Amino acid sequence: MFRQTVLSAAITRWAGWVITSLMAALMLLSAVPDVLRIPDAVSIFRHLGYPSYLLAFLGTAKILGVAAIVLPGIRKIKEWAFAGLTFDLVGALYSHLSVGDATGRWMPAAIGLALMIGSYLAYQLRLKPRASLRLPDSDATSAASMPLKLSA
Repeated sequence: MFRQTVLSAAITRWAGWVITSLMAALMLLSAVPDVLRIPDAVSIFRHLGYPSYLLAFLGTAKILGVAAIVLPGIRKIKEWAFAGLTFDLVGALYSHLSVGDATGRWMPAAIGLALMIGSYLAYQLRLKPRASLRLPDSDATSAASMPLKLSA
């Protein structure tokens, strides 16, 4: 039973990092043309009705968000990075759908959103084992040994 639990946890952790790596690669592949202001990125942005000066800002924000998610660090920063990248993907998907783009134009945003959700869920699963390994405080131990009283 223990071996099965450890194996399952290892597979879950490995799958989570694969999903996170795919999400990070997709976000970086979309960020680099934005930062470099490649003509195709500028034309897509104009097609969606956005000013081209936002490209460098959004590209830089995506790169920083991916770095915050992939590198070990403060949980709050990771949460904000997940939120920011999710807003970016939802906005991209909404924008493409609003202008009536074909499936091939909005599908990368939909795939990115699915990968982002999977990456976030995997991140949350990675946090659970750490929480369960914490040792209880001495007060909590003494309280746990007391009988449970239910008040009506």
